[in-house]
Amino acid sequence: MNYLNGENLSKDLGERILFKDLDISINKGDKIALVANNGTGKSSLLKILAHAEQPDNGIVRLRKGLRSAYLPQEPIFDEGTIQNLIDHSSSHIMATIRAYEASLEAQTEDYNTETQRAFEHASAAMDEADAWDFERKLKELLTRFTITNYDQQISSLSGGQKKRLAISLAILQNPDLLLLDEPTNHLDLDMIEWLEKYLSNSNMSILMVSHDRYFLDSVCNQIVEMVDGRLQYYTGNYAYYLEKKAEMEAANASEIGKAQQLMNKELEWMRRSPKARTTKSKSRISAYYETEAKAKSGKKTQDLELAVKMTRIGGKILELKKVHKSYGDNVILKGLDYTFKKGERIGIVGKNGCGKSTFLNMIMDLEQPDSGKINRGDTIVFGYYSQDGMKHLKPEKRVIDVLKDVAEVITLADGATVTASQMLNLFLFPPQMQHQFVEKLSGGEKRRLYLLTVLMLNPNFLILDEPTNDLDILTLNKLEDFLADFGGCILLVSHDRYFLDRIVEHIFVFEGQGEIKDYNGSYTEYRLEQEEQAKQDKKDAKAAPLVLEKSKTEAPKLKLSFKEKYELETLEKELEDLETEKEQLESQLANNPSDFDIIAKASERLGTILQEITTKSDRWLILSEYES
Repeated sequence: MNYLNGENLSKDLGERILFKDLDISINKGDKIALVANNGTGKSSLLKILAHAEQPDNGIVRLRKGLRSAYLPQEPIFDEGTIQNLIDHSSSHIMATIRAYEASLEAQTEDYNTETQRAFEHASAAMDEADAWDFERKLKELLTRFTITNYDQQISSLSGGQKKRLAISLAILQNPDLLLLDEPTNHLDLDMIEWLEKYLSNSNMSILMVSHDRYFLDSVCNQIVEMVDGRLQYYTGNYAYYLEKKAEMEAANASEIGKAQQLMNKELEWMRRSPKARTTKSKSRISAYYETEAKAKSGKKTQDLELAVKMTRIGGKILELKKVHKSYGDNVILKGLDYTFKKGERIGIVGKNGCGKSTFLNMIMDLEQPDSGKINRGDTIVFGYYSQDGMKHLKPEKRVIDVLKDVAEVITLADGATVTASQMLNLFLFPPQMQHQFVEKLSGGEKRRLYLLTVLMLNPNFLILDEPTNDLDILTLNKLEDFLADFGGCILLVSHDRYFLDRIVEHIFVFEGQGEIKDYNGSYTEYRLEQEEQAKQDKKDAKAAPLVLEKSKTEAPKLKLSFKEKYELETLEKELEDLETEKEQLESQLANNPSDFDIIAKASERLGTILQEITTKSDRWLILSEYES
């Protein structure tokens, strides 16, 4: 069943055409992701389909009676409180509720056949919309999205709170068709995983724009790629799309290669100026031009190069000693101790408002701890990509001038130098875009420009606060390639699980009230471990009465056996030896920063040592409790 048709849609911004004569349709059961590079009109197309923007040409048709909801990338609300917004929402459910209340009041004031019929009709509409407990459902959902104060003014909400409020209102309209523009922006990981599961299990048809590849892979059953203003459909999830796109590009490259070989041969013949007298000659000349067009159709994809020069890192990097920070009752850090090692890359996750950005700002000396020390190494050059850093991009400036304010010439990792214009070109800003004003750029293009200004500082310690917001998938892939090869330290806050899994080696989990868990592994490994622990806790809870009953008959253990005493003494000696070897290995790493053989061997052995220390320490603690 067809839900929506967009026919012959065109949109241009004057200086560039976004798309022309584009057709798109959405059917019942479709869950479609629209993917494209920044600045190609994804959000504009979504707005047109939601009737939030007019196309230059073309028409959008919705099936009669279809309920649709649209989530913009940056929601805009009228002034007032959250409760005012709920009460005066234009959603079909709120309209149904208001119609029911009006019919009830009319019947109470003047009971007659007409008011009774209107009341019965309104009651049936309430049944059909499942609107009887709408307020309870809404408040349950708002609570899940951490919105509980309904008297709060809309103007006082943060961007993240507005996004969560908009998602709640869109979902509770119970639409047949849901249009979503970057739904995961500003959501913490728990909320993203909940929304992912909800949309995957829903019966709604969905068209979304998102850069979250795990989210797309889980929710969508179709991928629509926009290239040069045209749409290419792939039936399957995001992983299937990548596979089929790679096959298509390989096949196309093969065809182009064959055409180029043939063209070279034909070119020799054409240069001999054959006279187009015979049918055979005419046919061959015509075939030559067709072959030439095919050979030249291999439009080279512009690549993104991020290999900038990095300043050498000394022995001391960054140390946090007994760092405390709080805002009233909200504890951010509670005596945090940590020493960063060379090449370490740490991801930071946690609920919104738990202090992740505050932690980064303290490292950058933009905020001060309440107590404790943060010691920064003399050789450390920070590159800080902050959430609000784009505000420093002046809208009235041209793109090229923004970069020249940082540096006229940039040194790359191989020692070569490039101009600001060349660097912009490598960052997908072709010459015609370099003289545009910043205010003309899309959100993703501004972030890409801001990212370039950060990397041009040649940092050896990158601090990235939600770097994936509004970046297209091409830019994300190239950024990940760069970070994977980056030799310095990385500390990043992100809600993009794919990005975290590819870049970081362990996680700081901000659990709230100053509690920070240091998990050695990827984010997915951490989540799987959490799920396994939750399952085990359920099993333990079921078995708890049996354990308690058994414990009544068992005598408590009061002292160690001879064998356990011997084990305890042996562990103490082994732990001393392991600590000594650990210090020696760390010294080797610090004194041989360029000897890769020593670094590889020492790092491998150090990992084994640390694991042995953890295991033996745990056993030593158990035995020492009985010894005391």
